[in-house]
Amino acid sequence: MDLNLIPNIKHTNSNNFFLLAGPCAIEGEEMALQIAEHILKVTDKLEIPFIFKGSFKKANRSRIDSFTGIGDEKALKILRKVSETFNVPTVTDIHTNEDAAMAAEYVDVLQIPAFLVRQTDLVVAAAKTGKVVNLKKGQFMSPDAMKHAVQKVKDSGNEKAWITDRGTMFGYQDMIVDFRGIPEMQKYAPTILDITHSLQQPNQTSGVTGGRPDMIETIARAGVAVGVDGLFLETHFDPKNAKSDGANMLDLQYLEGLLSNLVAIRKTINGF
Repeated sequence: MDLNLIPNIKHTNSNNFFLLAGPCAIEGEEMALQIAEHILKVTDKLEIPFIFKGSFKKANRSRIDSFTGIGDEKALKILRKVSETFNVPTVTDIHTNEDAAMAAEYVDVLQIPAFLVRQTDLVVAAAKTGKVVNLKKGQFMSPDAMKHAVQKVKDSGNEKAWITDRGTMFGYQDMIVDFRGIPEMQKYAPTILDITHSLQQPNQTSGVTGGRPDMIETIARAGVAVGVDGLFLETHFDPKNAKSDGANMLDLQYLEGLLSNLVAIRKTINGF
């Protein structure tokens, strides 16, 4: 996988996994810069290629009164400022065809949410921007079925597709990761493991998604052990008060310890 296709990405000669990380949603400029700066210090130290993640809006909410964003253009401009301030690439998710061209003006990677990965028009719109397209595996899809989403990107004239596993529905209120799916999906595209969304507990009676952040390292270790190309995680300096997905985000203070352990596993397996 050639990470050099992404502007500003560092440590591309490393045999390390790469990392997509940041808050669930852009809540403001100060918080985004604070989180990005902390992640960058850790990833620079550990030589992990890093892409800053932040949603410019949240379209998939359980309740109508849930936080959806601070304004599309305002949030996208903050993502651009993060990129320019720290010289790092950025990724955000899109939800409509119109989002694709708009977000492509500000970020380096366009992410297709899991619930929307079968929406052909959306995938094609993202592909036609020429950006890397990160396809989240639907919670309702088998790993092998993701080859069709990847092919849609390629048939649109774009060879830059990734797949991200974020768990499969297990009953009504839990997710499970089938690690057999990682080598299966790697047949079709570089594959990332979303270690925080895989620990979501959706469909809670309160209308607010729950999670198991205590299991983040367990899931992450297993993913690295089976040779995943990249990791995705959401992190915040105050998860309990985050405006979106706080229940399954990693507290930023634990990031360095987690990544240090994962790099050690990677070195053991790959011998670098």
